[in-house]
Amino acid sequence: MKKIIYALLIVPIIFFSSCDEGKLNFFTVDQDMEFGRQLDSAIMANPIEYPLLSETAYPQAYSKLRSIRNALIQTGHLRYGNTFEWKVKIIRDDNVLNAFAAPGGYMYFYTGLIKFLDNEAQFAGVMAHEMAHADRRHSTEMLTKQYGLSLLVSIVLGENPTMLEEILGQLALGGTLLKYSRDNEYEADEYAVKYLYSTTYHARELAGFFEKLHGSPQPPEFLSTHPSPENRIQKIEEAWQRLGGRIGQLYVTEYQQFKNSLP
Repeated sequence: MKKIIYALLIVPIIFFSSCDEGKLNFFTVDQDMEFGRQLDSAIMANPIEYPLLSETAYPQAYSKLRSIRNALIQTGHLRYGNTFEWKVKIIRDDNVLNAFAAPGGYMYFYTGLIKFLDNEAQFAGVMAHEMAHADRRHSTEMLTKQYGLSLLVSIVLGENPTMLEEILGQLALGGTLLKYSRDNEYEADEYAVKYLYSTTYHARELAGFFEKLHGSPQPPEFLSTHPSPENRIQKIEEAWQRLGGRIGQLYVTEYQQFKNSLP
């Protein structure tokens, strides 16, 4: 009975406090962060599916990840730049061209994607895109739309541990099952360009990432569920031009050193 009363008390508070710029989201910001921590714990507990690289064994690679992350946070454009954890981790799988973010700013990058890209600006574009998904709270927005109030209550009360595994699988598929809307993807691209433009990176290289990905002999499966690369490239270029079209740095040599630091 106490659990039922507790649920009835928290749900109205969450409902009225979490409508973000007209977007319905039953999760609070604190719950985004707690949810991300739970997902991160599930990832660390499953090394067969998610073989994480040890930061102790690969300090140079993680130092580079953190430096890119810090450059993006220091732009001051992220709403939760000083609130979310913004943890970065590397998953060792050279056959996977993917990255994903959990709520609260937990980010995961596959070695396959890192090694596939040509320069640091492209990778920074990928990271900026994932940070935008987290910062704009797209994951919990989609969960609210798909599962509604029942999911929120089950997570808050700790009564549905199997849901964590299901959602984790969805996130790892690049949002395929979460069904990020086209607006979500375009918004993440637009904000990524905004973040990048305030750094020394060439912000247009986010489009270069999609050009290279689309031209791959075997494009990743998740790409088929997202808006077409051609449309995204056009919108990225438009966003870049609106900001002034400044040509930034690619950091090719530095990125090669990053790739060389990986197993």
